[in-house]
Amino acid sequence: MTFHEIIHVLLHGFIETLKTVPFLFIAYLLMEFIEHKASAKMEGSLKKIGKAGPAIGSALGVIPQCGFSASASNLYTAGLITEGTLIAVFLATSDEAIPLLLGHAEARGDIWLLLLCKIGIGILAGFTINFIYKKLKVQKATVDLCQDCGCEEDGGILKPALKHTLKISLFILIVNIILGFAMELIGFERLSTLLLSGHLAQPFVTALIGLIPNCAVSVALTELYIKGALSFGSAVAGLCSGAGVGLTVLFKANKCKKENFRIIGILYGISALFGFILMLFGL
Repeated sequence: MTFHEIIHVLLHGFIETLKTVPFLFIAYLLMEFIEHKASAKMEGSLKKIGKAGPAIGSALGVIPQCGFSASASNLYTAGLITEGTLIAVFLATSDEAIPLLLGHAEARGDIWLLLLCKIGIGILAGFTINFIYKKLKVQKATVDLCQDCGCEEDGGILKPALKHTLKISLFILIVNIILGFAMELIGFERLSTLLLSGHLAQPFVTALIGLIPNCAVSVALTELYIKGALSFGSAVAGLCSGAGVGLTVLFKANKCKKENFRIIGILYGISALFGFILMLFGL
């Protein structure tokens, strides 16, 4: 690559990232407000929902806030919600996808379809799992809800929102630059081929990637979808298996590792399967 091409990639990545910053900040400001003002009420509601758990859990889980999947893991470990409700929350958790899509005008129309798919998958999977596993666990949760989500309680929402915005903006910048260099060096068509673009196996790959408990993964998957390297079905697969910090907290709170790995297997299987089905329908 020439020096001019390198500068072009860096500048383009910076400009693309800069465009999303205002939307990210507004979204995270709203998310922090929900986190501070409504999180306890949401958790209390989840404790009392009983058989309607998967439906309520999916609806609450789809609200982008960092601590809810962690909260669900603790409630499950304490025996207060079922495995179906836990997995419904995991599947619906939207992590960084919604703020990112809001930052791209060409992708904003996909937000409602994405949310509808994640809620629908969570409800269907949750009720099915509850039908199969009818017993609640009876253990004591030992992990603080915000221990791993990074949302320190400082009494305000402005500072945490700014912190989240800067952190995710950095991830977006890195992803944009990497993708920019990849497209320059190997070309978009070859990059799409490497990612199995158009291949029915792509959702199985993205669902596996989505299991990595890091917000950079959801950023990368969303950016790849926006740039056309991933199908909608593949993006859904990766974003459904991406349960945020929920999986990390589950492994810390729940001592039964065999059970934890079973939950991961179910989460992966459901995410990949529905992503595959969406691709069969041309999405």
